[in-house]
Amino acid sequence: MTGTLPDAVDVELKDGLHEAPQKKFSGPRADAGTHEAHAPRDPQSQEPRGRQHGGKPKRDRRDVHGWVILDKPIGMTSTHAVAVIKRLFQAKRAGHAGTLDPLASGGLPIALGEATKTVPFVMDGRKRYRFTVCWGEERDTDDVEGRPTATSDARPDAEAIRALLPRFTGVIEQVPPQYSAIKIQGERAYDLARDGEVVELKPRPVEIHELILVDQPDRDHSVFEAECGKGTYVRALARDLGRLLGCYGHISALRRTLVGPFVENDMIPLDQLEALCDRAASGEANLADALLPVETALDDIPALAVTRADAARLHRGQAVLLRGRDAPNSSGTVYVTVGGRLLALAEIGNGEIIPKRVFNLTGLTASTGRNERN
Repeated sequence: MTGTLPDAVDVELKDGLHEAPQKKFSGPRADAGTHEAHAPRDPQSQEPRGRQHGGKPKRDRRDVHGWVILDKPIGMTSTHAVAVIKRLFQAKRAGHAGTLDPLASGGLPIALGEATKTVPFVMDGRKRYRFTVCWGEERDTDDVEGRPTATSDARPDAEAIRALLPRFTGVIEQVPPQYSAIKIQGERAYDLARDGEVVELKPRPVEIHELILVDQPDRDHSVFEAECGKGTYVRALARDLGRLLGCYGHISALRRTLVGPFVENDMIPLDQLEALCDRAASGEANLADALLPVETALDDIPALAVTRADAARLHRGQAVLLRGRDAPNSSGTVYVTVGGRLLALAEIGNGEIIPKRVFNLTGLTASTGRNERN
C-alpha cells in the first residue's frame, strides 16, 4: 500500500457515514461505517470520573492495545458490542472498524488502545459476506424488517441466477437502498424514508470481487457469498437481483466472514470472551490470549526495521534520513519496527522516514502465541 496515510480514527469512530436509523432497522450492509445513533452508550461514560450509579467506585481503566475480533451475535448493535468489550477489558479506549447491523452476525473488529490508530486500514479492506435472499417480495428497507412494496409468484432457478451473477462482479454502478445513510441536501436518506418521502439516490461505483451462489435450500431462498469493497450494500444486491430475475427479493439473513486481514478463525464468540475474563479474574487465564497484535491490521503495508538510535528520533516525531545500501528506494506508507516491536506508521519520501502515527504500547498487549496466526 502506498500513498497518503489516512487520518487517525479516534475512539467511537463517529464519522456518521453509515449510521443506522433509530426507528427502523436499516438492514444488513456491506460497508464500513460508524456506531448506530440509537445504540446504548457505555454506562461508565455517563458518570463522574471514578464513580458509577449509586456512588460506587468503578474499576480503574487501563492501557490495553490490540484487536478483538468479536463474533457478534444477532440482536446486538455494534456500539453495544464495543461497550461490552471495553468493559470486559477495562480498556481506556475502544472503537470498531465497520458497523455490523443488529440482525447480522459475524466479524466485528474492535480496536483497543493504540490499535484505534490502525482502524482506517481495516475499514478500507475487503469484506466477505454469506447472505440469504428471500424471493417473491421486495421490501422498503430491502431486508426482513421492512414493509412489502412488491410481490411475485415467480421463483428463479439456479441456472437463471448463475447466468446473472457476472453482471454483478467487478466495478458496477449501485443505487443505495432508500433506508441508507446517504445524505440528500443535508438529510439522511433513512430519515426522509421514515417520513414517507421517496428520494432519488444516484448510482455509485462499487467493486464486487466475487459473487457466487452456494445453496438453494428451497424455492423461496438462495444463499450467496460475496466479497466486496468499501461502500457496497448487500441489501442492494438482493434488491437488484430480484428485479432482474423478475421475482423480487430481500435479505433474510447475513453473516460477515472476513474484514480486511481478519478471518473467521480470528473471531471469538462473546460467551467465550466472558468466560475468559472470569478465568483471568481468578488467575487461571490471561486476557492477552484474546488479543491480536496492533500490527495485524497492517498486513498489506511494508514493514521497515530501524536501529534503536533511529527509533528514538522517530518516537520524538523527528524524521530520519535513509542511508546505506540496504535503504529502501520506494515511497509511501510503511510501518516501522525496532527489535521486532511496532514503533510507528510513517511515510517514506525524499530520502527520509517521516513519522505520522507513533505507538506507545505500554500496558496489556497480545500474547506471544497470538502473534503466530493460523
